[in-house]
Amino acid sequence: MFFGSIVAMITPFDTAGEVDTSAFDRLIEWHIEQGTHGLVPCGTTGETPVLSDEEHMELITRCVKTVAGRIPVIAGTGSNRTVTAVRFAQHAQEAGADAILTVVPYYNKPSQEGIYQHFKAIHDATDIPIIIYNVPGRTVANIEVDTLCRLAELPRIVGIKDASPDLYRPLEMRVRLGEEFCLLSGEDGTIAAYLAQGGEGCISVTANIAPKLCAELHNAWRDRDFTTFEARRNQLMKMHELLFVETSPAPAKYAAFKMGQVENVLRLPLLPVTDSLARKLDAELEKLGLI
Repeated sequence: MFFGSIVAMITPFDTAGEVDTSAFDRLIEWHIEQGTHGLVPCGTTGETPVLSDEEHMELITRCVKTVAGRIPVIAGTGSNRTVTAVRFAQHAQEAGADAILTVVPYYNKPSQEGIYQHFKAIHDATDIPIIIYNVPGRTVANIEVDTLCRLAELPRIVGIKDASPDLYRPLEMRVRLGEEFCLLSGEDGTIAAYLAQGGEGCISVTANIAPKLCAELHNAWRDRDFTTFEARRNQLMKMHELLFVETSPAPAKYAAFKMGQVENVLRLPLLPVTDSLARKLDAELEKLGLI
């Protein structure tokens, strides 16, 4: 259903700190031109914890309208408050998104049964494909494969974005869940191994900055062009690393700023990158021919 390089979009803010809808529209068009296989507006990389509910829902609606069916839109709809996650999911369905991406509840630290009931409530309240987002580094809670297998029995839970560095997990999930369940990595640096272990693609931070190279990597894997695949894998390695030296999405937003895409503005409590990281990002952007 979903594959390849799927961008976890940054949210542009203007110099006053307001959502820059014109820059957002330009990013969408640029990603489509660059060969991106799908978009995720309002994921973690989009700074959703600091967006108002109204901003969140407007960005989802705007993305679906601007894309106009050219590539899939997987709307970020997660919350650690189940009723809010349901409301965001229902809105994304009404807006015409192709699927939703909804995160394991953060901070609450639910049990595995609590995680199951959270996602079941979203499933039962909507009629849209659901991709579960597992990111234990940010949520503290980790969805176990047994729990995921229970959830996969629900007809509209169709995949997972797994931001775990454990590369045994995709193989175990592929074997236990079968070929129809969609496995998407949430760790740019492990994507080559993730694909080899049964994955279909990546919901990517790096693709905010190098969408063409990321798309070419996935196209090469699909076409079994391993020469190109290995070249793109190696080219992207350093950028994968630099974009997570400081809290994401600050490095990605700085790089996009240097490329003339957005203002280098984040909302507190996030701050722009330090000067030392900025210099390293400048050098890597030049090396990749992006500035």
